[in-house]
Amino acid sequence: MLKLFLLFFLSLSLLPFISCSDDYESFVYAGCSETKYTPGSPYQLNVESLLTSLSKAAESSTYANDTSSTASSADPAYGLFQCRADLPISDCDSCIRSALSQLSALCPAATGGGVQLRSCFLRYDKESFIGKPDNTLLYKRCGGAAAGGYASNIFGMRDAALGSLTTAPPTGGSYRVGGAGYVQAMAQCVGDLSPQECSDCVESAVAQVKAACGFAVGADVYLGKCYLQYWSNGAYPSRHDHVDETGKTLAIIIGILAAVALILVFLSFIRRAGSRGKY
Repeated sequence: MLKLFLLFFLSLSLLPFISCSDDYESFVYAGCSETKYTPGSPYQLNVESLLTSLSKAAESSTYANDTSSTASSADPAYGLFQCRADLPISDCDSCIRSALSQLSALCPAATGGGVQLRSCFLRYDKESFIGKPDNTLLYKRCGGAAAGGYASNIFGMRDAALGSLTTAPPTGGSYRVGGAGYVQAMAQCVGDLSPQECSDCVESAVAQVKAACGFAVGADVYLGKCYLQYWSNGAYPSRHDHVDETGKTLAIIIGILAAVALILVFLSFIRRAGSRGKY
């Protein structure tokens, strides 16, 4: 399996430029291979053909995988994309276009790369990864700790909500939602997994989120082929809301300081003018 260097720091550096209205396209993480392809090589042409094909597929579907070997059958490029199952096609298309743009900027000439946005995922590689389970933890985000630690009744609800995700839905598919009390949870597997492989991935995600985030009132974990989120009664706001509120608070503080400075300058000017008038 190709190892990708994950670029978690970008999830912080890009946040100030994201508004709540485009939350579904917000950056989570990216990974790029160490190896680079030769510009103009057959593999580059296969990658470009593959990404064009995936972009076209996103206009009518929330999941697709493809293999491109048009330029050279000896250097095929493998890839897939997936959007959150409840995302409208138009938003999925927009999300994948954003992922493609960021992938190009973050992983130039990389033989493999992937970008996870809030509601869509895109990956390509020189080695086939399609249809292969991967429960590797790639990214986690933990909310604040619940008051009272594990004694809080939120954790019984959390465990019940997460437990409801580990059973495949009767209709099949990779998108799962659950809840208990005031805790909600959701999970989604990449569409190339079987129902059993999906359940195995979600079970691994449940175990890893509990181990990684302990007493958190909400958390996200992203594994190689699935991700999981749980939250409780608005106690786990999106990081964009937090950044926006922080930005608003900072802007207010700066505005107040600027106003105070202007008042002081004006008063100083009045005092100097009054002093000159006495002579």
